[in-house]
Amino acid sequence: MKTLFICSANKQRSKTAEDYFAEKHPEYNFKSAGTNIKICRKEGTTELTEDLLKWADKVYVMENKHLDQIKKHTGSKYYSKIKVLDIPDIYKYYDSNLITILEEKVSF
Repeated sequence: MKTLFICSANKQRSKTAEDYFAEKHPEYNFKSAGTNIKICRKEGTTELTEDLLKWADKVYVMENKHLDQIKKHTGSKYYSKIKVLDIPDIYKYYDSNLITILEEKVSF
């Protein structure tokens, strides 16, 4: 199982999800990326590419705006493997509340 987590900058939410679940489920593969190319390049984080979308069996986006950006560039091609988690950009990396929410909303 290959899972991709997506947020805006790949610093807080998606990076937390990748690191947390990689530790908890070493039998699966996890990656994360951000949709805001400017911020990702400035911060040195992973920017979302179509290759990452192709790689993943499951894709979790933090907000509808991330899904909208994917659809803008790829149409509905990856729609069937994407789930919107509805997690707002208010959490820091590895925030315990964020991990609790991820635990509730992400399934393998």
